[in-house]
Amino acid sequence: MNNILVIGESCRDIFVYCDASRLCPDVPVPVLNVVNQTENSGMAKNVQRNIQGLIDACDLITNDDWYYVTKTRYVHEKSNHMFFRVDSPHHFPRIDLSKISYDFDIIAIADYNKGFLAEADIETICQNHPLVFMDTKKILGSWANKAKYIKINDYEFQNSKPHLTAELNSKIIHTMGGEGCAFNHKHYPVDKVEIKDVSGAGDSFFAALVVKYFQTSNIDESIAFANKCASKVVQERGVTTIKNQI
Repeated sequence: MNNILVIGESCRDIFVYCDASRLCPDVPVPVLNVVNQTENSGMAKNVQRNIQGLIDACDLITNDDWYYVTKTRYVHEKSNHMFFRVDSPHHFPRIDLSKISYDFDIIAIADYNKGFLAEADIETICQNHPLVFMDTKKILGSWANKAKYIKINDYEFQNSKPHLTAELNSKIIHTMGGEGCAFNHKHYPVDKVEIKDVSGAGDSFFAALVVKYFQTSNIDESIAFANKCASKVVQERGVTTIKNQI
């Protein structure tokens, strides 16, 4: 088989670092002076980047025009405080399921709920592969029953909570930022670290979870490793990826 396939929509993350030493005389907003700018591929492509930081073989199915889909963050250069974010207007085309090969050890669905993957598409993928990991922004329902594991953050968990069944609850890895995460009534804590930027931390957690499970088939080890990786990347500025030395 061919290791890991990531499926989901992608974009380009742009960070514009600025200083701001005065307010605009016309309205009470800071005047931003651009210091430098960085960018990286984001969303599903960021999941892929993180996986490739740990293993070589990782394919991706995503929107072809991802480069023109931008999330631009204006950030104070010294404090790393974000002033605001500007997203480009965009319509994501729906995935063509006929292009999916199921000849992979693991399929990782990185669903940002932008229209690339409908609930029915995810349900079909899960029905056709026994080992699907999913990270989704959607409110969960029976369409997700066949997923192997479902990673969602606390905001997403609270939104889905009224709709959760015992079956879905048994699959959910509930991430809680600095409080670690929970799975099947077990708490997985994280060390307290200085947080500089949480951008992309969820992608890093998801990627690390998938890779470690691919290597060990042990979900406890996989969650612990994912916690460690996410704790590492939040100590860096911008969107950073997992390195092999972790």
